[in-house]
Amino acid sequence: MCIDMFDCPRITGKLPGYLSPSAGLKFADVPNGLAAISKVPAAGWGQILAYMAFCEVSQDQSPGTPAAAGDFGFKVLTSSDPAEKTKKLSAELANGRLAMMAIIGMFFQDGLTGSAWGDWANYTASPLRALR
Repeated sequence: MCIDMFDCPRITGKLPGYLSPSAGLKFADVPNGLAAISKVPAAGWGQILAYMAFCEVSQDQSPGTPAAAGDFGFKVLTSSDPAEKTKKLSAELANGRLAMMAIIGMFFQDGLTGSAWGDWANYTASPLRALR
């Protein structure tokens, strides 16, 4: 099972074929981690942003609607008991915030060591090395 976007290609392999046929860029040529950001063509980022915008505007989230309160109709998070439903939605919100903190930590580690699961011994600029 993939832990995150940093680990999936290493565990499952990369898709066959081309990410950008016009640029001759294969999926296999795209590195893992933050280094992949600079390899995706601008048109690819445009497609990603357009899809994100579509997802945002396709759901009515105006005040007073269930979506405004975080209920998007995903049946696992619903309940006939309002207190139970609020508890489930609050837990989902807390888990989402925890996941955001975890991925920021992985971005930081990838930026310093070159790998989200990197060996901190490879980070030679560490100010903690002076304490040894």
